[in-house]
Amino acid sequence: MAFEGLSDRLEAAFKKLRSKGSLTEADVKEAMREVRLALLEADVNYKVAKDFTASVTERAIGAKVMESLTPSQMVIKIVNEELTNLMGGTKSRLNTANNPPTVVMMCGLQGSGKTTHSAKLALMLKNQGHRPLLVACDVYRPAAIKQLEVVGEKAGVPVFQLGQINPVDIAKQAVAYAKDHGNDYVFLDTAGRLHVDEELMNELKNIKTQVRPHEIMLVVDSMTGQDAVNVATSFNEALGIDGLLLTKLDGDTRGGAALSARAVTGKPIKFVGTGEKLGDIDVFHPDRMASRILGMGDMLSLIEKAEMELDEKKARELEQKLRKNKFDLNDLYDQLQQVRRMGSIKDTLKMIPGIGRKVDEVDIDERQFDRVQAIILSMTPQERAKPDIINPSRKRRIAAGCGMQVEDVNKLLSQYRQMQKMFKQLNGKSSKKMMKRMRNMPGMMNGMNGMGGMNGFGM
Repeated sequence: MAFEGLSDRLEAAFKKLRSKGSLTEADVKEAMREVRLALLEADVNYKVAKDFTASVTERAIGAKVMESLTPSQMVIKIVNEELTNLMGGTKSRLNTANNPPTVVMMCGLQGSGKTTHSAKLALMLKNQGHRPLLVACDVYRPAAIKQLEVVGEKAGVPVFQLGQINPVDIAKQAVAYAKDHGNDYVFLDTAGRLHVDEELMNELKNIKTQVRPHEIMLVVDSMTGQDAVNVATSFNEALGIDGLLLTKLDGDTRGGAALSARAVTGKPIKFVGTGEKLGDIDVFHPDRMASRILGMGDMLSLIEKAEMELDEKKARELEQKLRKNKFDLNDLYDQLQQVRRMGSIKDTLKMIPGIGRKVDEVDIDERQFDRVQAIILSMTPQERAKPDIINPSRKRRIAAGCGMQVEDVNKLLSQYRQMQKMFKQLNGKSSKKMMKRMRNMPGMMNGMNGMGGMNGFGM
């Protein structure tokens, strides 16, 4: 989880502030010392951490804050605003051409994830209705062209390659090809090195001069921490980058690169890689990231993720079934699949305000979702549609078919009946009464997680 260590340290610092009815200047300065240490431990650039806490302190010791009814909340609000400003303030978009195609030059060190994330960006744009083209300009690394072709095929995006000739010529011909074939975005997957060197920079400068890309996107591995910022600085000074794409943000528990890169280079973080799948890439929203760092959740990203992954047609069909009390195990299976496509259950729950950090206090076995799906798939179509016909002999057959115990089958059926009962009551009770009933029920998450565990959230 990105920023996990930083979030823990900040939570501890703010907990001390919340315990005080009123704040003194000394209280604020003590809290900011802890915040500065938290930032440094997260591998944030020293000057960035120093300037950040100085700015927060200056705003927080003002009379308006100190005399407010909830000074600790005001301080946290200021920290949230300053974190947002530190990471860029607002989201930044790709530069686009007035006359297509828009040429995006992807650059970065070898191993940063440049080739894979070129395909991720292309897929994102394809899903938005664009016609991107991937271009193999890395003619040095073994199998680099083949790797781009493989990820391009997975993304359903065409790949332009001319073998191991001059990368500048490849880029020029690719742009001409895109104009002739109606591709509105061209992603140049350029060569990388193990470290920044003159030969690499000269080649990139030649491509820039000859092709005149509209966007120079630097791909950096966020897990390298301060080194990522140093690389970004070097590329920016030599090439003049337009934006940053941070990879492996899901595996970086510190987050120093994301917090330092914008302040040190002056260039915005435009996208972040959040996993290994081609769909695991997000537009970078500084305000949402600041809220998540402070444990405030991120409902907007959760809604966008849900809109992208959940089937609207199936949702309408399910609503009709619920109204008619015809919800069966086929519907439960469909819902589980859609929820799993949204990614880690813990990460999804952390986006919900009020739950956020409490998720870490609960043991959620996400494999239990797979076990539930296995039980359902061991049933016949008739059994899934009419679970009431499942007698003891059928339960034994289902358990044997999925490699589990009859007790597991009983738990699932019991939870299914509870859900049916809840949906039936939803159709006949006022919403206020039903919300109270739902909060007192174990709920679907309990059932999927061994009939327990989630009660710690007060749901």
